[in-house]
Amino acid sequence: MAPTLSICLTDYFHHLLILIISTLFLLFLVKSFRNFKSKSKYPPTPPPFPIIGHIHLLKSGLPTSFQSLARIYGPIMQIRVGAANFVVASDAKSAQQILRTFDADFASKFQPGPTNYHIYEDSSFVNAPYGAYWRFMKKLCMTKLFTGSQLDRFNGIREQETSKLLKSLLNKSKAGEPCDLAAEVTELTNNMIYRMAMGRRCSNYPNQAAKIRRFITDSMKYAAKFHFGEVFGPLKKFDLFGNGKRLKLTLKGYDQMIEQIMKDYQDNDLETSENDDEKDVMDILLESYKDTNAEVKLTRDQIKNFFMELFMAGVDTTAAAIRWAIAELINHPNIFKILREELDSVVGNNRLIKESDVPKLPYLQAVVKETLRLHPPGPLLRRVPNKDSKINGFDLKKGTRVFINVYMIMRDPNCYKEPEKFMPERFLGNSTEMKGQDFHYLPFGSGRRACPGASHAMFVMHATIGALTQCFNWKVKEPEKVDTEAAGTGYSGAFAVPLLCYPNTRFYPFQE
Repeated sequence: MAPTLSICLTDYFHHLLILIISTLFLLFLVKSFRNFKSKSKYPPTPPPFPIIGHIHLLKSGLPTSFQSLARIYGPIMQIRVGAANFVVASDAKSAQQILRTFDADFASKFQPGPTNYHIYEDSSFVNAPYGAYWRFMKKLCMTKLFTGSQLDRFNGIREQETSKLLKSLLNKSKAGEPCDLAAEVTELTNNMIYRMAMGRRCSNYPNQAAKIRRFITDSMKYAAKFHFGEVFGPLKKFDLFGNGKRLKLTLKGYDQMIEQIMKDYQDNDLETSENDDEKDVMDILLESYKDTNAEVKLTRDQIKNFFMELFMAGVDTTAAAIRWAIAELINHPNIFKILREELDSVVGNNRLIKESDVPKLPYLQAVVKETLRLHPPGPLLRRVPNKDSKINGFDLKKGTRVFINVYMIMRDPNCYKEPEKFMPERFLGNSTEMKGQDFHYLPFGSGRRACPGASHAMFVMHATIGALTQCFNWKVKEPEKVDTEAAGTGYSGAFAVPLLCYPNTRFYPFQE
């Protein structure tokens, strides 16, 4: 009896397996027939593994992995990361079509990961779909928050925080101590953003900038953790490793802190000057929040999330660019020497560089441009079409998640001689703009979604890199060069190990 039952079960599972395989094969044929019938031409794709897709091919950072695959499969290709499908565009022609020709069709971004544990899930400005709220916030940024006059007004804050950084480094130089340059410049940019954002009342909250920084850092860490649901779609609602819960707790702590600051502003709003020159970002946003005639009624969550995105976008990216520039200058002493000679010639050696000096310092500008070319703050731009589209001869369905690999575009050997080399000279006498009009050069994106804070970032980078070159000779321990190959190529461009440098004072810019 038992052997007979075993044989029956074996036959059952054998026929079931045949049925499953036949069904899958039939579905494949139907899909192939539909694609053939529709005459659609979809981007090529590497052979995927079942379930995981192409995860096994993404062995380094996404930008460099996409670069390696694009050399095989072309400038437009499909990539599947578990349950998530993407199209990757890796050449200037495709970028121009997405960011200019069909900019209106690609004006929205896709969410970079699961959002069900983010307490501000529907309040993002950076990731908001193209619509009334996004247009209102972009207009607010360009007409009130990041205008030329507003940035000029914040010049004093930038100078004061740069002086604090230099004094800290001068003390380390005097003591013969190394500095963690990444930590130093991150504190610089964090303090600048904090004072610009809510500086009118920052004296009421000692160490508040550092506390906000910790909340932002922790939330980014938990959000960036590998989420199982991105590979196995049906498991997306389960927080298998507890990172979703940690993210939510961190965001609640941040929420309580910002809520208290907002209440303090509102309780003392009679003290707010009517003069726009005395208002910080919090003042401007709360004015819009209270404005009953505003085009869009802001919520408190939208304001809180805006500040979170302001810190995320304005702190790490600018700090990363500065430390990349110093690392490249350490590795290229001849370039460091040329830059210093220009600074000595134009600025002199009896005062510190000012932002007003920058237009007269073409080599400094070239150093910054070359740093951003090799180490873009956002190596992958995200877009999603609002209708079926055709890019570079390939069909993209509505809702397709698209990456534009800026990292690869700005290392294209067809556009740049010896693209892997740090050569600022390539930008001398070159009219390449920072604002995305040249689609071979996109450090801040382009089109409607171009970075609204690019001008502030450029002010900070030029002045800080110039000051660090003026004031110090830089050394690192053995080996004598910074290992840039070991550095990451993710969104923050973080080094694999801390960038420990020895600042040796060459010029003391402060009166005793």
